[in-house]
Amino acid sequence: MLYCTVQALGELAVSFPVAGSFSAYSTRFLHPSWGFAMGWNYALQWIIALPLEIISASIVTTYWTSHLNKAVFVTIYLLAIVSINLCGVKGYGEAEFIFAIIKVVAVIGFILLGIVLNIGGAPGEGYIGGRYWRDPGAIHNGFKGLCSVFVTAAFAFAGTELVGLAAAETANPRKSLPTAIKQVFWRITLFYIVALTLIGLLVPYDEKRLLLNEDIPAMASPFVIAIENAGIDVLPSVMNVVILIAVLSVGNSSVFGSSRTLAALADQNQAPRILSYVDRRGRPLVAIMVSSSVGLLAYLADLEQEGEVLDWLVAISGLSSIFTWLSICLAHIRFRQAWARRGHKVSELAFRSQVGIFGSYLGLVINVLILIAQFWIGAWPVGYTSQSPTDLAKSFFLVYLAAPVVILFYLGHYFWHKTSWVRIEDMDLDTGRRDFNLPILIAQEREERKSWPAWKRMYKYMC
Repeated sequence: MLYCTVQALGELAVSFPVAGSFSAYSTRFLHPSWGFAMGWNYALQWIIALPLEIISASIVTTYWTSHLNKAVFVTIYLLAIVSINLCGVKGYGEAEFIFAIIKVVAVIGFILLGIVLNIGGAPGEGYIGGRYWRDPGAIHNGFKGLCSVFVTAAFAFAGTELVGLAAAETANPRKSLPTAIKQVFWRITLFYIVALTLIGLLVPYDEKRLLLNEDIPAMASPFVIAIENAGIDVLPSVMNVVILIAVLSVGNSSVFGSSRTLAALADQNQAPRILSYVDRRGRPLVAIMVSSSVGLLAYLADLEQEGEVLDWLVAISGLSSIFTWLSICLAHIRFRQAWARRGHKVSELAFRSQVGIFGSYLGLVINVLILIAQFWIGAWPVGYTSQSPTDLAKSFFLVYLAAPVVILFYLGHYFWHKTSWVRIEDMDLDTGRRDFNLPILIAQEREERKSWPAWKRMYKYMC
């Protein structure tokens, strides 16, 4: 679903590299009120992600020092993230480049280590194989258990679409965006599917150290637990450092994403104009400071109910990504319909989705099914027969809180401005569209490809 979504986003972003791309596409190709809702939904998602990630980072730090006040680490992490974003898009890019190298090396290293641990190549439990898939089991609570973690999974995948948000600040989106878009598939495969399959093989779901409880002073990452169970010294701390860097990287991206979205909303008169202020270095300073100020919520990390704080923050931001991805797929479908209605050919597009309009329909259907599944899980959660009405209401909003937020934004804008659905014949396909002198560029690229060996042609197509 995400592969189809980012392919659709790539086609739109290369053709229309505009600021605040997600809300702009929804406004232009779907409905102005829906575009307003999507813009604020996306901004809120990333604004909330900042304190959430800083709290998570402070929890990770308790692996070494559980007795220290978390406020100390919250201050350090918040100042570091704000400082990086005040360096502008170049500073943000350089920091993320360093973070990415560390994460890539660590994940590849863990995958190799995980394979060795699973086949019994290290001291500890010996050969593991599929032991934990049989006892205590692979899919806890069956299909309903699978659906119950969609919000957490959606939150983990959030940021995949950030490549489209950076389109307006990219010198040559036709060259750089397709490369980034195509590599999303491999990143998902490597960092999510392979790594988490190994985690499922090495760590049972009932491992006590996965959650905070009275017996365990500090929760640990499943990556760290897998290494600790193998009896390997030092390496668990190294892995924890990598996890800390990964968490702070998401916090760093949250300030970048929310500030750019707020500035774009202000440019479209959908937010206070002061948020659109950009200094000479291209930094939306007011938007950055507004986004960063919400990070002060991270000082709630010292509450005894920090677990509940995390749950509600995830509830606000987790399902928001589903609405964003759904809107991207639907906007791409509508754009293609309008493009054909005007007599244009798909070959005229600077970048074409590898899965075409069929992929966008597939992505749209899967996103809708996830929303339906989440409503089912929210209304009838696992073990709902033994829960009180208050607990049922709480569990519903923990899962589905993003939906009423989006609906309120949409209805508020709709009744205030009396907007209507954008008809295909009325769509604006010219404003902001980048002219790449496409026939000349395609001819040059074809000549260049003739000299490429077969492996390079395959690599360029896939990556």
